[in-house]
Amino acid sequence: MKSQPRQNLTQQLTHDLGFAIVRGVYPVSEGLPSEADLCIKYDVSRSATREAVKMLSAKGLISSRPKQGIRVLPESSWNMFDTDVLRWILSSKPSLSLLKEFTQVRVALEPQAAALAALNATAEQLAEIDNALARMAEADEGLDDPLEADIAFHTSILVASNNRFFVQLTEFISTALRVSIRYTNHIKGVPGADVAKHANILETIKSRDPERAKKAVETILEEALQLIESKLV
Repeated sequence: MKSQPRQNLTQQLTHDLGFAIVRGVYPVSEGLPSEADLCIKYDVSRSATREAVKMLSAKGLISSRPKQGIRVLPESSWNMFDTDVLRWILSSKPSLSLLKEFTQVRVALEPQAAALAALNATAEQLAEIDNALARMAEADEGLDDPLEADIAFHTSILVASNNRFFVQLTEFISTALRVSIRYTNHIKGVPGADVAKHANILETIKSRDPERAKKAVETILEEALQLIESKLV
């Protein structure tokens, strides 16, 4: 069998170790095995192991220093905006408190992004939002994936804001939405989002009314936040 390229082995080891860390397999107090031991345990080369350790260090999960070994850092040090870290956490322990905090981030960002989209969106960007809304309507008929369509709608608004910082958050928002939307829809007992409310968001953006656009997004996000908070009580 053809062996995997070193880069693929590094990525796989990074994933395996990162996922193990967020699941608590390697507690903060105990740290990780040495690089030599990791090579043996995961059957990878020393160079691939070293690169994986560097990647996990850059993500804030571990520190690796001479004479101190590889130590797992507390969760407060983890880079939550790193999509790998966020994906590992959401795949292993998507707590309600974490989903609440993520939704609070959305409340802080997405209404402003919609307001900016109302001011700055190009015709092509409006068409992308329109296409995502059409996909949501088709998903109601079983012709598209409701989760993917919903995510496309919200991330296309971030792009349409034409704010470079918001645009760079699309992958982060998309990663967490895969868990949070699925959860809130489950609470509501529906397979997908309310198309009419999302159509209202698009209408306010198309009308170039930033305040109405901002309010329309705030409305659906506050509803999602209240749903999560109702389950935390």
